[in-house]
Amino acid sequence: MSAAEVLATPGRDVRRRPSPRFLLSELRIIGGRRRNIAGLGVLAVVPVLLAVAVRLSSPGGDGGGPSFISSITGNGLFVAFAALALELPIFLPLAVSVVAGDSLAGEANIGTLRYLLTIPAGRTRLLAVKFAAIVISSLAATVLVATVGVIIGLALFGGGEMTLLSGSQTSMAGGLGRLALTCLYLAAQFSALGAIGLFVSSLTEQPIGATVAVVLINVMMFVLDSISQLAWLHPWLLTHWWTAFGDLLRDPIAGENITRGLITAAVYAAVFWLAAWARFSSKDVTS
Repeated sequence: MSAAEVLATPGRDVRRRPSPRFLLSELRIIGGRRRNIAGLGVLAVVPVLLAVAVRLSSPGGDGGGPSFISSITGNGLFVAFAALALELPIFLPLAVSVVAGDSLAGEANIGTLRYLLTIPAGRTRLLAVKFAAIVISSLAATVLVATVGVIIGLALFGGGEMTLLSGSQTSMAGGLGRLALTCLYLAAQFSALGAIGLFVSSLTEQPIGATVAVVLINVMMFVLDSISQLAWLHPWLLTHWWTAFGDLLRDPIAGENITRGLITAAVYAAVFWLAAWARFSSKDVTS
């Protein structure tokens, strides 16, 4: 069932007053799609595999490898941080790209976009609800990875005081607070990627094509960020600031990169949402 079918209730005008009904119906549709459920399953499996692999390979307590992974045996909370870092380049962006790419192109592909606009929902409101659903989906995907990581990490490695990357220690509650901030920060970054996906979705009626395009854009930014000769370009790339969440694990928190990352994400989100609005508001919707 599409958003148009959910909203088409006789005797009601959705413009009479602000209502979360449109957004809730959109979230139900997103959450009910099998491909999205399968994607969440893949996201949840990664922290489990990571924790089990570290547990089996380091029974003596020596994690080895990158700083997040090497810290797992000291505190299970690091499973969540390590899993987020591992899923940062591909899996989490892919999950967001699927939702964003399907937002408008999916409705057009099944022939409900034109019907949805006659309810009337309004094009601006439709775009706002679609983007809000992308933001919530981004947060849900990030929180899922972190939650599974915390559960399996504490089960296999225990908790207690957490040694930060700067060498100082914080309490278990402090570690969970920093993890919550990490989830919010990454969700903001993925929401900006989702805004790109919303714009791309307004250009086509093929949701798979829109999803692939967003994934390619994400990969391209990672590639450009790895070329040292393009150092002047790096601060302008959305993905350049994704790994800045590591600064949340320092004492005191190093806020400069976090702030620049949030500003960059906000600019990307605003520019591409407005681009989607400019394209969609003047688009002749025929399906």
